[in-house]
Parts: sequence; C-alpha cells; structure tokens
Amino acid sequence: MIARRNLLAGGAGLLLAGCDRVVQIPAARKILFAGEDMQRGLQRALMDRGALAPEFRPDQRSPIFRANGTYDPGTPEYTALAAGRFADWRLAVGGLVERPLRLSLADLRALPNRSQITRHDCVEGWSAIGQWTGPMLGNVLKAAGLRRAARYIVFTCADLYGGAPYYESIDLVDAFHPQTILAWAMNGRPLDVPHGAPCRLRVERQLGYKHAKYLMRIDAVASLAGIGLGKGGYWEDRVDYDWYAGI
Repeated sequence: MIARRNLLAGGAGLLLAGCDRVVQIPAARKILFAGEDMQRGLQRALMDRGALAPEFRPDQRSPIFRANGTYDPGTPEYTALAAGRFADWRLAVGGLVERPLRLSLADLRALPNRSQITRHDCVEGWSAIGQWTGPMLGNVLKAAGLRRAARYIVFTCADLYGGAPYYESIDLVDAFHPQTILAWAMNGRPLDVPHGAPCRLRVERQLGYKHAKYLMRIDAVASLAGIGLGKGGYWEDRVDYDWYAGI
C-alpha cells in the first residue's frame, strides 16, 4: 500500500494556497479522497486499535510550527475571552452523556495530563513536529458518562466559516485513543491564539484539519446525519474531504 502521507505529499502542488483551493480541482479532490471506507477498514484491520503515532525527542521539534486555517476567530465573544486570558472560557461537554460538564481552563490543567511530541501532517503537504499537553479526551468522556447510543464525538469551535462555527467529528475508537488529547499547551507554553487557544483537539493519527482549534463544545451523538450537511465536518461537507483522514 502507498502510505497516505506520501500520496498527499505528491498532490501538494495541487493544493497551493489552502484547504479551499482543492474545490477548484474536482479531479484531484476525487483522487485524493477516494476510498475512505476502505482506507479506514484497512488501517484498523492491520493496526492495533491502540497503536501510537510516532513520538519524537525534544530536540527534534520544528523551530517554526506554522499556524494554519483561522489565525484568530475575531468574534466579539472570543475577543472578550482572550482579553481575559480565557478565565471565563468554559468547554461544554454534552449530548448523549449522563453528566454534562462545563470545564474551565483550570479544570483541564488540574486533570491528569499527557505530553506528547508528534508530527502534524497538513493536507496541503507540509508537516511540523511539536509538543502538546492536555488531558486525554477519553478520560473527559468517562467523567461525563457516555450513553450507550453514543457513536461519534462532535467538536464545535469559536471560529466562524460562512457565519457558522467550524466543526469536526471522530468516532469512539479515536476518541478513546491515548494520544487523543484536549491540548491547552504547545511546546511547554499555553496555546497562543493562532494555534487554537485556549484548547484544541489533538488526534494524532489523523490529518491536520481534524485537529479542531478554539474548542467550545464537545457533544456525543448517535449519528452524523444531523451535523452540518451530514458528512461530519466542515471541509468534509463543503469540499468532500475524507472524514476519517487517517495517516
């Protein structure tokens, strides 16, 4: 099998200016994101469910970790939160859970945290290595108590695309993977705004657009049918990006 990241790197010349440029090249989009179900099935059949993405030494971190997508949500609500150093920010955890949560930044920092140095691979063809720190998403979901009907986890963000919040989703296999964390720190410092402050998702076995920034809500749902246009994420709905996006 051709490694997915090599295939995407080979197509990087087609994705010159950002994720939305692929809209202009329907044939390239079809090739790059064909066979999603087969790719997900093969990866999970050939790899242990808990297999880890490669981790690196501190000296291997990239000197510059490029910010991508939204650099600042810029809404009045987000600007006010940032001005207060996110003291009033709360991450809502709801949907199909027994105990809905509202977590402050202090709450996240007080939980058992994991630090990992991993490589971020963007669909545009670039990559960078950085260190991320935060609690495992699985532990937060356990605290909230998932109901039996829950099958997917949906993330709603503070940045707006077309006037609506950015959104992404993963299934429970990836939600409970040990490297899937709610990162509040990067390279030993609190996240800055361009990189997703105060909290972003890190789901290390997926491409970069799955790593939602500026998290505001996490919801457990039974189906993706009612989320956006039904494909599970903003880019998936708008330009047919691969929902699984495994690497």
